[in-house]
Amino acid sequence: MHLRRAVRTDIPAITALQQAAYAALKQRIGLSLPPHDADFAALFEEMEIWVSGPPEALEASLIIERKPDHLLIWSLAVAPDLKGRRLGSALLDFAEDLARRDGHGLVRLYTNERFSENVGWYQRRGYLIERIEERPDRRIVHFCRDVSIPC
Repeated sequence: MHLRRAVRTDIPAITALQQAAYAALKQRIGLSLPPHDADFAALFEEMEIWVSGPPEALEASLIIERKPDHLLIWSLAVAPDLKGRRLGSALLDFAEDLARRDGHGLVRLYTNERFSENVGWYQRRGYLIERIEERPDRRIVHFCRDVSIPC
């Protein structure tokens, strides 16, 4: 997979990809999901967005925020028809490499506790549960992983 930094003209395709990737999860819990409902034009100004695929049919996107002491994965999305091809793993590998290059080596991310397949996948990838955030309408599992030394 070849990742490139998104450009402003990618925003409609990023929006479509994110909505398609998170639609089933949003429907499952019946609540708003930031990676589905976000204003991606605003996020484009605040975070880094990396994409794969042609602008008219993006395959995957990675939205990250570089913090002073870690890299936060805000969203990792793969086109529904491409699931199972290890694109998500490639996105995670890329983010981990960025964290190492930044000299932090620490990656953080989060997911809804009800998305047990995501929770399990992150744990299999070596992410540890840092905390569970209780909200009135959901529980958010916060993960972290020290990637300073590659596996």
